[in-house]
Formats: sequence, C-alpha cells, structure tokens
Amino acid sequence: MTVHTTLDSPIGPLTLVSTDGRLSGVYLHEQRHRPPEERFGERDARPFAAAAAQLEEYFEGERTDFDLPLSLRGTPFQRSVWDELVKIPYGETISYGELAARLGNPAASRAVGLANGKNPVGVIVPCHRVVGSTGDLTGYGGGIERKRHLLAFERQVSGAALR
Repeated sequence: MTVHTTLDSPIGPLTLVSTDGRLSGVYLHEQRHRPPEERFGERDARPFAAAAAQLEEYFEGERTDFDLPLSLRGTPFQRSVWDELVKIPYGETISYGELAARLGNPAASRAVGLANGKNPVGVIVPCHRVVGSTGDLTGYGGGIERKRHLLAFERQVSGAALR
C-alpha cells in the first residue's frame, strides 16, 4: 500500500511517500525524476510521524543523520551508490569520481551521477553532498539553489568548510 503526505520545509514542499509502512520517497517540488502524482497513493499523514519529526530536527540543525525504515527501489548499482551516500559525513562533500572510486570503479563517475540523480529519498539519503571534481555544485535534481542551501546549512551547523 502506497500513501503520501506533503510537508513544508526551508527548501520548499516535500512530498513524502510510504510503501508498506516504509519511507520510499522524499520528493522536492519540481524535482527532476519525480514520479507522477498518481503513483503516490492516497493522502494520509499518519505513517509519516517519525519522518516528519526527523526532517524537522534536521532543518532545525538538531539532527545530522536519519534513522528511518526505507524501501528504496532501484538497480543493484543505484542501491550501491545510495548506500555510499549515507556514509558521507554531515557538512562534507565528495566528488562523483571519489564516490565512484569508493565503489571500486573510478571510471564510473558519470554512472554514479546518474544513480545519484535517481535517489528517491533526497535529504534523507544525502545526494546533495556530491559535487563536481573541482568542487562545483553540479547535477542536483532539486536544483542547484536547493543544493547550495542544503550544503551551506550543513556547513553552518557543523562548522565544517566545503571542500
């Protein structure tokens, strides 16, 4: 069973999707690769209490990682990329090439970028922490301004400098 709700956030409305009681989507308004609304199921805020509370704590600077049951659908390669994303420390960034090297394939930076862009639970799985090889803010499905906002926010909260 799939249901959804919408939350306000500092980066705009977030649509949260739950499939069989597990968070399966966190989508930004006008996000690239956002599924059609009809796939989100009925509107029902009840399954999202923990996710809403953790997102609120994150945006208040009180939470640096998430502890939520997830249901992520993707290819094995996409899931391996998403598994690595959660290992990037709060307030820090790595390049697509560095992420590819962590996966054992340094030449796969483009494929890593594509998998990163298909991340269905942005913010929760921090795809915004991946940058270009020169540190440029590139390739964020929610828009570069949102990526800039999230990174600046995390840097401010953590006191870490962007690389």
